[in-house]
This record gives sequence, C-alpha cells and structure tokens, in this order.
Amino acid sequence: MTNEFGTENVLLGKEEKSVLIIDQTKLPNVTEYLELETLKQMYDAIFELKVRGAPAIGICAAYCYYCLAKAKEEKPMELFEKEMGEEKEYLNSSRPTAVNLSWALNRMERTLLANREKSVPEVVEILKQEAKKIQREDIEMCRKISEYGLSLLKDGDGILTHCNAGPLATSKYGTALGPLFLGKEKGMNFHVFADETRPLLQGARLTSYELHKGGIDVTLICDNMASIVMKNGWVQACLVGCDRIAENGDTANKIGTSGVAILAKHYGIPFYVLGPTSTIDLTCKTGDDIVIEQRSMEEIKSKFYKEPMALDEVKCYNPAFDVTDHNLISAIVTEYGICRAPYEVSLAEAKRKSALQIDGNVVQ
Repeated sequence: MTNEFGTENVLLGKEEKSVLIIDQTKLPNVTEYLELETLKQMYDAIFELKVRGAPAIGICAAYCYYCLAKAKEEKPMELFEKEMGEEKEYLNSSRPTAVNLSWALNRMERTLLANREKSVPEVVEILKQEAKKIQREDIEMCRKISEYGLSLLKDGDGILTHCNAGPLATSKYGTALGPLFLGKEKGMNFHVFADETRPLLQGARLTSYELHKGGIDVTLICDNMASIVMKNGWVQACLVGCDRIAENGDTANKIGTSGVAILAKHYGIPFYVLGPTSTIDLTCKTGDDIVIEQRSMEEIKSKFYKEPMALDEVKCYNPAFDVTDHNLISAIVTEYGICRAPYEVSLAEAKRKSALQIDGNVVQ
C-alpha cells in the first residue's frame, strides 16, 4: 500500500468486499491497517478521523458505497435502491463539514440511478468502476494542483502550513503539500514550518511525518508560534488545504487556519488555499452557511496526555474547523487553475470545467 511519497491509504480489501484504510489516529508511531466491512465500521472510521482529508474521505466513501452495494447483489432492484439510499444518508451524516463526503456519495448514487434498468449485479460492477474512477481522478487532480501551486513558489522558500493536506489526505502528492513534493522531484528545496494543529495534532502527527519521510526540511511549531516565524522573515508563503469552499471564496479548514491567514495578511505573506473543485460548494453562498463540526472535549483535555490537563468540571469549546474570509486569501489553487478574486466568477468557471471533464468532454 505504499508509494514513494507516503501511503495509498484507501483501497479495496480482500475479495473487494471491504475497504482497507490506514488508521491515521495511530500515526506516526504505529502503522495499522483497518478493514471496514460493516456500515457501522465505515461510519466510525470517517467520524473518528481514522480516514481523513477531504479527497481521501471522498475516495473512502465511494469504495464504502460500492462494498455496501456488493453485499446486496441478490436483492431485487427496488429494495436494493431503497437500502442504498438509507445507508448513503447515514454515512453522509458522519462528517457534515467535509463536502467531499457528500460529493462522492451523491456521485455514486447518481450512477446507481442512471443504471437502474440494468440488473443489480450489473449495477454493482458499474459502481465499482465509478469508485475506482474517483480515485484515478484524485491522483491526476493532485498532480495538477501541485503543478499550479508550485508555480507560485521559488526555490528555497520558507513555507508555513496548517493541518494535514499531503498524501495521507489524498491518493498521491496531496493538495497543500503537493507542490512541495513535486518541487522535491524537480530538485527544488523548501523549508516548511508545520503548525501542530489543535485539537487533533494532525500537523504534528501527520504533516511533519510525511515531510520528513519525503526528505523535505521540516520544523514543527506550536500553533501560537506562527506569528514569530513570520516576523523573523522565515516564511515566504502559506499553503493550506480546505474541506469546503463557499461561492464567495470563504474556506473552511482545520481550526486555527483563519488565524494563520490574519497573521499572513499582517506580515504581507501570500496565503494560498489548495483544494479540488469537488470542495467548491456553489450552493453555499458564504462561510456563514458552513456547518462547523463540534468535537468531544476529551480531544483537548485528555486524548494526548497521560493524565488529564484540565479538571473534569472545566467546560471546553472544541470546533473542528474555522472559516477563513475570502479577503484574506491570495488565491485558491484547483486542478483547473489558480482562482483569484472575484471568487464568485473564478470558482464558478473552475466548477464549469470540472463538470465538462466529468461528462467526458474536452475542457477548454
């Protein structure tokens, strides 16, 4: 399951009846593979962030949908369609902020409905091919985003990133980290400052791990150290991923991203958001419309500690994401190019190109 940049972290399991993932909650100290066979296991893996990263969630959801369908091959079409609809909605409720989850599940459901005149086994085979297509598209998407993102950087730049948007979050290079891995291939060198990223420490556990394994110079910093490294002149660009992009260019990413953007604006550092067009939600007008997922207080108080770091009686506010205002974003990098303000225009054009590509037409 490995490649030169990390891990193909979502694959079909044995006899193609299950989904095989790396448990990202165990990294970097333990590499453990999980086989998701039941609907509950699939839901829990997404909800508990055992698989995470917007593109990886979409790939996992597509494969889960296929495996659930395969388990119903003997059922009549009417019952098959009804049960798939119910299970799709249940899976979709596991992560409300990450739009790739609903995007992939809706795409799989449309594929089912478009072929409902066929036999159930035929539909199941078509669903498998669609899930594999989603993963192939993700690999190509990562390369294109990486190429566009790399065009914004110079050899030797200092980069600050937040959360994790590398190979573990996708299927190849990553989104926000993709330009760095691609640049490494081309002989370029960068120094990366990786925020630890509370509350789940995905920058510390995953980003620093991936960059180090990939031979990229990385320094781990606490979230509240971003200002001093910027003030010292050590950062020439900020690269972050995203879980949802609103029509006006507001973006949702791991909690703390908006603070990085505010600091970058203050110090005159370009702040780039990198993500696939599947994360663009044109039905979501602004960041105010994005549902922010609330996580357990234990993720702050005790999850990463031998003993609790706060009294049981102390309340916690633990949002998983925040929204970065579009006015703080220098550009949004997609697989169809670099979008700049006004984002209502550039993002709509990127989505148009994406729709043409999915329909099999040549994108102009």
